[in-house]
Amino acid sequence: MWRRSASFILDQRIQHDAASTSKPETLSLSPPQTEASHMAASVEPFNQNPNPKISAYYQTRAAHTGVVTPDWLAQAQAAVGRQTEDLPSPEPDLKESDSGKSFSVIKEFDNWRKQPDLAEAVAAIRALAAVIRVSEATTMMELEIELKKASDSLKSWDTTSISLTAGCDLFMRYVTRTSALEYEDFNSARSRLIERAEKFGEISYKARRIIAMLSQDFIFDGCTILVHGFSRVVLEVLKTAAQNKKLFRVLCTEGRPDRTGLRLSNELAKLDVPVKLLIDSAVAYSMDEIDMVFVGADGVVESGGIINMMGTYQIALVAHSMNKPVYVAAESYKFARLYPLDQKDMAPALRPIDFGVPIPSKVEVETSARDYTPPQYLTLLFTDLGVLSPSVVSDELIQLYL
Repeated sequence: MWRRSASFILDQRIQHDAASTSKPETLSLSPPQTEASHMAASVEPFNQNPNPKISAYYQTRAAHTGVVTPDWLAQAQAAVGRQTEDLPSPEPDLKESDSGKSFSVIKEFDNWRKQPDLAEAVAAIRALAAVIRVSEATTMMELEIELKKASDSLKSWDTTSISLTAGCDLFMRYVTRTSALEYEDFNSARSRLIERAEKFGEISYKARRIIAMLSQDFIFDGCTILVHGFSRVVLEVLKTAAQNKKLFRVLCTEGRPDRTGLRLSNELAKLDVPVKLLIDSAVAYSMDEIDMVFVGADGVVESGGIINMMGTYQIALVAHSMNKPVYVAAESYKFARLYPLDQKDMAPALRPIDFGVPIPSKVEVETSARDYTPPQYLTLLFTDLGVLSPSVVSDELIQLYL
């Protein structure tokens, strides 16, 4: 449950400290809206996916044996203490500011998604929070039905996005725990729902910083880290290590075919982190000089394995054979109720492949965008719930969805 998570403990401590000094300002989750977005809202409906043959995701782009110590929690608390000034600037709600325009959860989601540092799942969470604020429902049943329809609309926007589906499901579970029977009137219950929605969005937004702080004890001076593709949370981990004056170097895979590794290497170069770019097929060749592997995840499944961009599985296999630890950095809103048994046991996410030369029509091209890495090839998962071994993930999933 969220009440047992590391982020909840940090929130309680921050609130306790703030109560003794001054009351913090209320965080608004209204999305920033540009003039272009207002014009688009009045001219034509949002196009859900201009190219349905390609996943929209790729068009855009502690308890039990969990390892959590007071020192790490203190570091995480220091990290999330800055979240207030880092939150996006609040803007008026669409429905409140433009009474002549109807509210659309897809348009709201798209406005949030335009922020480069905001994860797709967090954008969905904030769009759902806006649904509660602008809802005209008069009973809890009506409001829950409205939320369910909005959640289903977001999930159907890209059915291949695991984090989007998991984020919507967790939001619904977290927010609707409030029962109308706990309050004397509907308005009180609705206010409680809004409070829970904003709290969930706040927790999700600062998850990346908590993970970055919890992982710092595993990055030591002189180490060499292999990363695969581009992951915002992995970049945050490495950025935090660089800010802490740790001396390390990074090997980035190219991340073909979309070459997301080039983007990560460019970001690390801006931080003056020594970085070396590898072609994807050079992983085994370079593994002997690597101390650890850090990867992100599109989704964390019930078995404790992960679904991530294509190539993660083979990197984990090579690292495991050479006794190199494989660390996963993933936010808890990516925990999904899925249990794939093999590589083909999940919805395909397709992406375009450009080989640079014409391909004969008789040649079949594999366009799957991600693979499944079983838990036995993973060492630890760094999450905002704590640092977990793969075997603990199923327990945490039960607590999240209980």
